[in-house]
Formats: sequence, structure tokens, C-alpha cells
Amino acid sequence: MANFFSENIKIGTMASIEISSRGTHTYIGSGSAIDDFVKIKHVAGNGDVKIGQNVYINSGTVIYSGNGVSIGNNVVIGPNCNIVPVNHNISDRSIPIRLQGYPASKGGIVIEEDVWISANVTILDGVTIGQGAVIGAGAVVTKNVEAFSINFGVPSKMVGSR
Repeated sequence: MANFFSENIKIGTMASIEISSRGTHTYIGSGSAIDDFVKIKHVAGNGDVKIGQNVYINSGTVIYSGNGVSIGNNVVIGPNCNIVPVNHNISDRSIPIRLQGYPASKGGIVIEEDVWISANVTILDGVTIGQGAVIGAGAVVTKNVEAFSINFGVPSKMVGSR
């Protein structure tokens, strides 16, 4: 239920990093920068948001805590990305979706070191993005991504390697 920030980070004055009422935490490592209009929101699940060192998160990105998000060192996240480690139950038609709760975690989201996530990317629960991978603009990542691979599309697919 707290935020733990290293001393030499930059957080835009228009960023919104919530204090959790769910018992989860946000950690931001040294040298990281959180741009204006980034939102870190503690919802559903019981996972923390862990952001490594020298990470840059661009404007308009939203990170939900859900089942947990771990972002490695030296990651660059482009504008308007959505990192969503939680889903909704939808099976009971007699109950509004918003009242059905959440299914079991698929493992949260892990973004390993030295990853570039381009603009307008959505990453869903249960995904690990391997070290050095590149995710192209507009991709929707629903499955694990190999280290040093280049991925594009909806759903994202490996199109090459670096």
C-alpha cells in the first residue's frame, strides 16, 4: 500500500501513480523516467508494479497492477501503451460483467531487460517479453515473446530477430 521510488527518477507533473488500497505496491528504479499522462492504477489481483532502472515510459501509457507487472532495466515504452495483467469473468449472462469478478491469474506480465515497446501496444495477462525484444506499433501481445525477436501485428507475431 505504498510507492517506493529511487531518488534519481523523473516523474512528469501530469503523471498519475496511485497509492493502492489493495495492499499492492509500485517500485520505480533509479534513472527511470515516467512521462506526463502516464497512469499506474492498482486494480483487481494482488500484484505489484515493479519498474527497473533506466526505464522510460512515454505519455499516455496505462499500467494496471492486476496480477503483477515486472519491467526490467533499460526498457523503453512508447506512447499510449496498455499493460493489462488482468481479465474479467464473462460466463454468467444473468450477472453484469462488471459484477462477475476476475478469473485466476495467468501469471501477470514480465517485460525483461532491454526491450523496446513501440506506440499503441497492448500487452495482456500471462505474457513474458524476452530480453532485447522489439514490439512494433499497434501490436496486441497475447503470447510470450522470444528474446531478441521483432514482433508486429494483431495478435503479434515474430517477423524477425535482431
